[in-house]
Amino acid sequence: MILRQPAMHVATIKSRHKKKTYTSHLLRQTYREDGQVKHRTLANLSHLPAELIDLIRRKLRGERVGVLTDSFDIVRTRPHGHVVATLGTLQRIGLDRIIASRRDRNRDLVVAMITARIIEPRSKLATARGLRSDTLQSTLGEILGLEEATEDDLYDAMDWIVERQERIETVLAKRHLEDGSLILYDVTSSYFEGRHCPLAKFGHPRDGKKDKLQIVYGLLCSSDGCPVAVEVFDGNTGDPKTLSSQIKKIKVRFGIKHVVFVGDRGMITDARIREDLEPEEDLDWITALRAPAIRKLMDDGAIDRSLFDERDMAEITSPDFPGERLVVCRNPLLAEERGRKREELLQVTERQIEKIVQATKRKKRPLRGKDKIALRLGKVIGRRKMEKHFKIEITETSLEYHRKEDSIKEEKKLDGFYVIRTSLPAKSISAAAAVRAYKSLARVERAFRSLKTVDLKVRPIYHRLEKRVRAHVFLCMLAYYVEWHMRRALKPLLFDDHIGPKRQRSPVKPAKRSDAAEAKAFTKETDDGTPVESFQTALMNLATIAKNRIRPKADGAQVFDIVTQPTELQAKMLRLLGVTSML
Repeated sequence: MILRQPAMHVATIKSRHKKKTYTSHLLRQTYREDGQVKHRTLANLSHLPAELIDLIRRKLRGERVGVLTDSFDIVRTRPHGHVVATLGTLQRIGLDRIIASRRDRNRDLVVAMITARIIEPRSKLATARGLRSDTLQSTLGEILGLEEATEDDLYDAMDWIVERQERIETVLAKRHLEDGSLILYDVTSSYFEGRHCPLAKFGHPRDGKKDKLQIVYGLLCSSDGCPVAVEVFDGNTGDPKTLSSQIKKIKVRFGIKHVVFVGDRGMITDARIREDLEPEEDLDWITALRAPAIRKLMDDGAIDRSLFDERDMAEITSPDFPGERLVVCRNPLLAEERGRKREELLQVTERQIEKIVQATKRKKRPLRGKDKIALRLGKVIGRRKMEKHFKIEITETSLEYHRKEDSIKEEKKLDGFYVIRTSLPAKSISAAAAVRAYKSLARVERAFRSLKTVDLKVRPIYHRLEKRVRAHVFLCMLAYYVEWHMRRALKPLLFDDHIGPKRQRSPVKPAKRSDAAEAKAFTKETDDGTPVESFQTALMNLATIAKNRIRPKADGAQVFDIVTQPTELQAKMLRLLGVTSML
């Protein structure tokens, strides 16, 4: 027997007690779990009139019967499938038990906020309204028993969870990290609405909101990109300054003896290596050199460009980096792209400068004065960071400019080159593996995109209290933790590469998606013709599985619920997530 999707039927059960026979009519759903056919009782229909029970039975069999709406009303429909998928995954991976071993109201409120953040990220007021019985927008509040929850209840739960953050992160670290494993770390920022939070400061605006205060937060992930811990810093904190607290967290709180940090060139700087990393025992790292350091290696002859005529990777040493291994890489495609982009930026900048030149030459109200011309020029030339490639001459009445061809030529020498630096010896990691490890930082960038823009929308931040800001970011991280597991389970039905990128002979070459992933992207279907979706559209699809409240018109009949029958695709998604039994 093969069940494509859970099927409903009316089962008539007869039982005998003290020489008396009792008959029950139960609305049941049949589903398959772990290869076994199981049944779930949805409602007891025994109190309904016999003719109505018969109509329901025949309708579920697929028989053509009269209009059933003459016998009952559908008084409410609640989106249900996406709640089952998200909440079921959270419970299947045990996050609710990690948050608190025993169920209580605070735990349920936190679980509700995590689930709601994935389903539809909104304000705490909107989230509370979505849980309440009179304004609900899904079955989330009903399942968790939070139909009377208020906005203040959610804020109290945020205060409760932030006190448990360290313990929760420690449990996650024990689950996903181990001695000697790679730990990915990166930092980003999100802008803040308001002026009253002590964490909110003006800093480097990664969101492009120069006029907004912001907060900075760093995310620790395992080598496969699973989030483990997050920490919030003042908005004017530089990336390298966040590193020492992460080292302490991993070594002391998580109890990991041998740590291999992977961070970008702006994070693991010479100063941080000297002051934070080298003094620690059993602490290794993988990062990359900045452009000035690469240029110096070329000027000193340590990097011979002719070596890369026939290969794209070479390991070198330099007295400037004692005890370190340097892996020089050259990607021709990257070199071509950087050259193209530079030329485009130069041309755009020249057009902007030319407008100012014309303003100094116009007959009516020409632009005059060194200060005014320089001010106007400063607004455009620094926008694309091309001022280093132009020679500018300003007088009281004119502006002249031309390209610094020598400067451009020198920068072109670096096109396509990058250098990985690591403290790990060759016996611990090969040059190719070190390059792949550094490129795995893209998984943290993927997490930031999900947190900030695509799915969870951590920004903008409106909370005023410091602990509420920390709680908000922590809840978003936990939501991404659940989403990460959901995406991994649903990969065969998403546009994600469910097989993994092709293994390239050289790690310098861009990773190529598997043939199966390319086929999915081209046909928008799997091999068996199943439609492929994005994560968000998959959730929207599941949301069409609704729980309908039925009120029979017969006198004395009780209200009961019926869940709509999943489509074949919906049933497949629920099976992949392992939450079929919750439906």
